[in-house]
Amino acid sequence: MPELPEVETLCRQLQMKIAGKKISASEVYDAKLAHVRDIQGCTIVAVRRSGKTIEIILNDGYSVLIHLRMTGRLLWQRESDRPKHSRWHISLSKGNLYLVDPRRFATVKVLPTRDSLNGNDIMQGFDQRAFIAEHGRRKTKVKNLIMDQKAVSGIGNIYACETLHCAGIQPERAAATLTDNDWGKIFRKAKQILKKAIEKRGTSISDWRDLYGRKGENQFELKAYGREGQKCLQCGGTIIRIKQGGRSTFYCRSCQK
Repeated sequence: MPELPEVETLCRQLQMKIAGKKISASEVYDAKLAHVRDIQGCTIVAVRRSGKTIEIILNDGYSVLIHLRMTGRLLWQRESDRPKHSRWHISLSKGNLYLVDPRRFATVKVLPTRDSLNGNDIMQGFDQRAFIAEHGRRKTKVKNLIMDQKAVSGIGNIYACETLHCAGIQPERAAATLTDNDWGKIFRKAKQILKKAIEKRGTSISDWRDLYGRKGENQFELKAYGREGQKCLQCGGTIIRIKQGGRSTFYCRSCQK
């Protein structure tokens, strides 16, 4: 599933490629997206991100909100030949933007543009004190909590594993057992890890590709995720894998307490 770095990568690429362009045509190919209205004739003002949502802001007071879910991709190509598994498409000068999604879970909505973005986005004005005050005494396991998009938006499974490994925090600890210093370290490391992943254009372990169909490079930077049975690069222990909420969690028993 594309997480914050992957979505941010797309937003930056889209901003460069389509901002200021007029939409000459829009087409829906999937009945599940039949509610998406025709936006032909609108001009794209800007592209921005809120959590894992891509927002294409139009000049008519509305925005196209795209959440890629499990296997969704946005693909730019000059030719108009429809790629396999395409569900939605807009044409602009000198190119076409396609939503490609084999499993059909991605969502597209056209809604009035919001004045402000999600206030709990980890990379955009996140209020750590407010988070601790509201969630710091919960019995919820720390990994599940930092992946809760209502609590803190933008951290998914891969980067939660990486963050807690780097911070030295055991993912099954209850949130209430963490100190303010622990939370400070978690969010500091999360921002560092996410920033680096954005610079590497995301993590391509399975389906992720950028706007031009290229793999990201952050998979070569992973210290915990996907490294079951391998040596911990921080302490020399062994990375193990457990299940949490139906997802794989990777961590080191030796250095994550």
